[in-house]
Amino acid sequence: MTELRAAAPSGGFAPLRQKLFAVLWAATVIGNTGSFIRDVASAWLMTDLSASPAAVAMVQAAATLPVFLLAIPAGVLSDILDRRKFLIGIQVLLAAVSICLMLLSATGLQSVASLIGLTFLGGVGAALMGPTWQAIVPELVDKKDLKGAVALNSLGINIARAIGPALGGVVLASLGAAVTYGVDVISYVFVVAALLWWRRPAAGEDDLSEQFLGAFRAGLRYARASRELHVVLVRAFFFFMLASSVWALLPLVARKLLGGGAGFYGLLLGAVGLGAIGGALLMPRLRERLSPDGMVLMAAVVTAAVMVFLSLAPPQWAALIALLALGAAWISALTTLNGVAQSILPNWVRGRSLAVYLTVFNGAMTAGSLAWGGIASAIGVPLTLVAGAVGLVIVALAFHRLKLPKGDADLVPSNHWPEPLTAAPVEYDRGPVLILIEYRIDPMERQAFLACLTRLSADRRRDGAYDWGVSEDASDPAAMLEWFKVESWAEHLRQHRRVSKAAADVQDEVLRFHRGDTPPIVRHLLSV
Repeated sequence: MTELRAAAPSGGFAPLRQKLFAVLWAATVIGNTGSFIRDVASAWLMTDLSASPAAVAMVQAAATLPVFLLAIPAGVLSDILDRRKFLIGIQVLLAAVSICLMLLSATGLQSVASLIGLTFLGGVGAALMGPTWQAIVPELVDKKDLKGAVALNSLGINIARAIGPALGGVVLASLGAAVTYGVDVISYVFVVAALLWWRRPAAGEDDLSEQFLGAFRAGLRYARASRELHVVLVRAFFFFMLASSVWALLPLVARKLLGGGAGFYGLLLGAVGLGAIGGALLMPRLRERLSPDGMVLMAAVVTAAVMVFLSLAPPQWAALIALLALGAAWISALTTLNGVAQSILPNWVRGRSLAVYLTVFNGAMTAGSLAWGGIASAIGVPLTLVAGAVGLVIVALAFHRLKLPKGDADLVPSNHWPEPLTAAPVEYDRGPVLILIEYRIDPMERQAFLACLTRLSADRRRDGAYDWGVSEDASDPAAMLEWFKVESWAEHLRQHRRVSKAAADVQDEVLRFHRGDTPPIVRHLLSV
């Protein structure tokens, strides 16, 4: 599951009083613990199979690359399929991957290629699962508890991060890789059982329900038109790409710089998880003193300091303390950026747009892992950590001026557009559709009107328009024509449902410039 906001100081555990959420939350903690156990075994096993830093970094890259490639299609699928059945299928896939890893390790047939390939398949499962887990949360709790439920997801994954690596390191060191993978297989039994227990109501029939390709295009249009989302994506990409060096090289740090074994590597990851839990509990107080931009800058400085400290090959006990700080910084950045992304997205496209965020996040981790692995092969692990730390601080300071959006707009659907008038029923797949809106404007207010209309154009594009413009009547300077194109009649009807209250407020500002006894004339032109 994707890490989301940290728990609020008051009422943060209220969602656990709702049985459905509590059962699925507990199951995901168990499932995520198993995943961390598997990841520890895979990362450490690769250091036995190959001493190359590039090969070790490939494990991290193989886990994150599928999320980069598949997160957006997964977000679309989470919106159009039965989410419960979809999640069950994903759990079965992940269990099959761990069974293969277990059998290959038990028979001594594990190789670099098989480990990377199966890690890649595990990443496919994670890519499909991430957006879907996020999308089901509103179905599990009352609306008033939604924020608390999202926060508990973050706490849950960090509980798993604290327990899983440490437990995985102990099992790996004492019983071997095959048994370690077997523990992960057992964890999926609990998750599947919880999902089977959940009696999710069947979705009602909707003539305007989206198909895969149409939903995919709508999600991409929204992401392309949302400047606020662009800011979050740019900030996230550079932070995680530069910070990924410590994650990609941590197995080598544990073995070569710190002289530890598999158990110590698990303790390092467990320290990260404990630090993240501590950071999640401290975040409400930090938010009272720091803005989201300040939180990200602080996280970058702390992460860079830990990277430099690890490059000096400190004592093992000191490294464990440093990893506590790394966990707190990591969760601060992750939950801040993800929380801002959540706050600027309307519900109709939340899964798909969060999938875009996951694509950027995992793309940054994948690209960073591959790049830092290659750099470490050339200049060594210590210098690579220092280079990543310096780059992280420089970029964090440079992007501190690119402020994160506040996310305070009301994105609830306004439902204020009237149904379009037609002479006869229109087939849903007919299109494209050209919508014309004719305003009468005082020429003295022309520039102010155009500036306001330009703000509205962003909402038109986000809600479904693939083209937009404004034209004037050469014979009548008071007549201004706004036009936008939508790919089908069904998509335009969906556009009616998507318009938010924030967009309605902008539209009201535009309408104040209209002069005349009647509202602006609206026409719908269909391609023939």
